[in-house]
Amino acid sequence: MPSIQDTLKTPKAGPRIRPVPAVTRAVAILRLLGRSKEPMNVKSISDELDLVPSTCLHILRALTADKLLGFDPASKRYRLGAGMLALARGVLENDHFAHSVQPVLDKLAKTWSVTAIGVEVVDLNQMVVTALSRSDLPFRLHVDVGSRFPGLISATGRLVAAFSQYSQQEIKVQFASLRWQQPLSFEDWWQEVETARNNGYSFDQGNYIAGITLIAVPVLDAQDHITHTMVAASIVNQLSPDESQTLIQELKRHAGQLSRQLFSLE
Repeated sequence: MPSIQDTLKTPKAGPRIRPVPAVTRAVAILRLLGRSKEPMNVKSISDELDLVPSTCLHILRALTADKLLGFDPASKRYRLGAGMLALARGVLENDHFAHSVQPVLDKLAKTWSVTAIGVEVVDLNQMVVTALSRSDLPFRLHVDVGSRFPGLISATGRLVAAFSQYSQQEIKVQFASLRWQQPLSFEDWWQEVETARNNGYSFDQGNYIAGITLIAVPVLDAQDHITHTMVAASIVNQLSPDESQTLIQELKRHAGQLSRQLFSLE
C-alpha cells in the first residue's frame, strides 16, 4: 500500500488573481451578516472584520443602495437584504446540476428510505448543498439547500481529496481544522481517501455524525476533477452490506450520467 509521501501531488499553477480590496471587504461583510443571527451596526462590523469604520460605512451604503443589505434607521443596524434573495434565486434557477439531480434524489430517497443530497464542491474550505430529498424515516439531518460545510468533511471530503488538484500538504493543513464526532488520524483518513480514489465512492461510518452512515459518489468533469457529489445518508446498520453495495452502484450510475450530461463527455 503506498505511503502518504508516495501519493504527494504537485498542484498545477492556477490563474493569477489580483487582490481587489473593495470587493474582498464587501464579500467579507456579506458573509459576516449571513452568519450573524442579529443585525449589526457599523462599529460591530468594522471591529469584527478589522476595517476602518469610514471605509466600512461606504461599503455598507453601497451594498444597501443595491438592496443587498437592509438598513434600519432607528437602530442603525444592517442585515442581509431582499436583493440577496434575487441573486440566490438566480443561482438556483440556473443551476443545471440541481435541476438534473433532483428527480434522481427523489427516487433514491423513496426507494431506499435515505436522505439524498446533491452537493457542489467549492474548494477545500467549503461545499454547498444545492439539492435535497428527505427520507420518510423519523430522523432528520440538520441540512437544507444552501447549507455550507467544510470542504474536506464527511464522505464528500474524502472524494474532494481524492479527485481534486490540491497538494497533500494543502489538504493536510485544512484537515487539521476539521471537527468530527468520532475523530480519526490524518494517516487513517488518507488511506480512506486512497480507497475512495480506487473505488469511486466513499463512506463515512459515524465519524462526522455519530450514528449516521454517509455514502458519497463524485460527479467529475472532462478532466476527471470533482465538481459535485451525490450523497445518501442513513442510520448506521439501516442498510445491509448487499443493500449498500446495490445503492452504491446505483449512485455511481447516476453520477456517470450526470457527468456526461453536464460536461458533454460523449
